[in-house]
Amino acid sequence: MLNSPITTTVDYSKDGIQHGFLKLPYSRDDSAWGALMIPITVAQRGIGPTVLLTGANHGDEYEGPVALIKLANAIKAEDVKGRVIILPYMNYPAFRAGQRTSPIDKGNLNRSFPGSANGTPTQKIADYVQRHLLPLADYTLDIHSGGRTLDFLPFAAVHVLDDKAQQARCELAMRAFAAPYSMTMLELDSAGMLDSAAEAMGKVFVSTELGGGGSASAKTIAIADRGVQRFLVHAGVYTGALSPVETVMLDMPDSSCFITCLDDGLLEMCKDLGDMIVAGELLARVHDVTRTGVSAIEYRASRNGVLASRHFPGLIACGDTLAVIADVLH
Repeated sequence: MLNSPITTTVDYSKDGIQHGFLKLPYSRDDSAWGALMIPITVAQRGIGPTVLLTGANHGDEYEGPVALIKLANAIKAEDVKGRVIILPYMNYPAFRAGQRTSPIDKGNLNRSFPGSANGTPTQKIADYVQRHLLPLADYTLDIHSGGRTLDFLPFAAVHVLDDKAQQARCELAMRAFAAPYSMTMLELDSAGMLDSAAEAMGKVFVSTELGGGGSASAKTIAIADRGVQRFLVHAGVYTGALSPVETVMLDMPDSSCFITCLDDGLLEMCKDLGDMIVAGELLARVHDVTRTGVSAIEYRASRNGVLASRHFPGLIACGDTLAVIADVLH
């Protein structure tokens, strides 16, 4: 197996606080012997669990980067028992471009695992995380939101796993994060995800969807800030007790939760995120943008539940996910 071309300026075995880089050589027109310098922070003190915290797996999702750069700048070694590895901008080229995927190779990092040491830059980042960071981690938190094309109720999420004991550990960590909602999430396409890579290694893995629209709000950043702190306490890296926080449990049991748009046009949502929906109820209209005098196409709910996600912004295309309706468990 090829060694990773990525080198690091930090030492994962050293106590203290280290701010450094993952250095990925990248030869290009404006820098023949250049490199991508991906910021990383490692905080370590003594023996204890390792927590891997990642943001900007997709580059246009901002709650993770904001919460994690604040943590990286504030964390103190004396507050840690074990090790915290912080990657605020994991897909750094995508983050700098404000895009979901990398402008260099159009790579979607969260569909690129396990990656390749001799592949594209995105594949090389995935390979390094897969072979050098995930094996170190006992707990992994990957902070997502909807980016420029989706908006979500703020939730933490886990997946249904074959190993029910592992799933139970993930669910405990999800509840500890204490987002307003907690989701058992169904993925339309889980191949190549960091989620699947971590879960296959037996790790405790939690993801989130904390908002969307290509920006972040004070409310969603506060959810991320609090959730990261609580996640670290739950993992045993930070000391402290966790006070109970109310979270609404949601489930996506099957593909009928997803409503796919079959038309191009102007989207008119008739329900808002968090609204309770009844099967058959009018959910949205799609208006023809090429002419007037044409009736809008109606989209109705396929099931009862809560509107957990919607397309963003106003124009929509055939094949886009228009909405997600989740079951409310309690």
